[in-house]
Amino acid sequence: MLFDLTDLRLFIFVAELKSLTRAAERMHLSLAAASNRVKELESRFGMRLLYRENKGVMLSPAGETLLAHAQQFMQQLERLKSDMQQYNNGIKGHIRIFANTTAVTEFMPQVLGTFLTAHPQVNVALEERLNHDILRGVQEGTADIGVAAGPVQGQGVEIINFSTDRLVLATSLDHPLAKAGTVSFAETLEYPHIGLHEGSTLQHFLNRVVSDTGEHLNLRIQVRGFDAMCRMVESNVGIGILPQSAGLRHSQSMKLALVELRDPWAVRERSVIVQKLETLPAYARELVETIRASQAPQ
Repeated sequence: MLFDLTDLRLFIFVAELKSLTRAAERMHLSLAAASNRVKELESRFGMRLLYRENKGVMLSPAGETLLAHAQQFMQQLERLKSDMQQYNNGIKGHIRIFANTTAVTEFMPQVLGTFLTAHPQVNVALEERLNHDILRGVQEGTADIGVAAGPVQGQGVEIINFSTDRLVLATSLDHPLAKAGTVSFAETLEYPHIGLHEGSTLQHFLNRVVSDTGEHLNLRIQVRGFDAMCRMVESNVGIGILPQSAGLRHSQSMKLALVELRDPWAVRERSVIVQKLETLPAYARELVETIRASQAPQ
């Protein structure tokens, strides 16, 4: 029974995108070539792998089984490539991390600075992703380590809580809410907000909160990071929701008021997500411990 890596990558994309056409585009194949490859797979296994429907394709039970094995195989291949890098240019290993907005901007730079100084022969790829993409990335093996905030549940992974993350409201010093002490998120909605870009985990989370309550979030402007958000807030362009750690840091150099949010969801668990901690390379396990230690109570 013969099939190549292109077949497996194509099948994984078909399952992910639920579209043979989009999977073919992702693989830079013609639709005819992609369709023929899937038909060949079905012929070799002697069973249907896909159900073709008007809205796209769905995996058959046999297709689900093939997908699980294909993902595991590609993950092992990536680990093989990573392990073999130690024989090329002195690189010992490579770690792929998917993390949320706060992690990428607030504490991972310091964590990686410490870790990479101690491990100069390890390369790290850090990408900002939404929570569901972080979880899926770890499950599918496209990420070795995930760092997320808020509720995380999923099969086939270990979730390690290591600290909490509190969201607060930032306002200018003369804003009506500046001296409120505590506010609910609902009370802030009558004022213009400064938001993050749509690809950020925090903005995605806040949009969902607003949608669930049937309210409207008046986004006056969206920016790329907390520094830009705080500068806009200081200039009284609007108010913003951000992690307390970011607010405290920026309030040292800007004139900001930080107001506690009393909504239960304002306090979120931070978690490291891995498939199985004990199967990670030793240097990756050390990075997990460095992340946990960086946020431990002082």
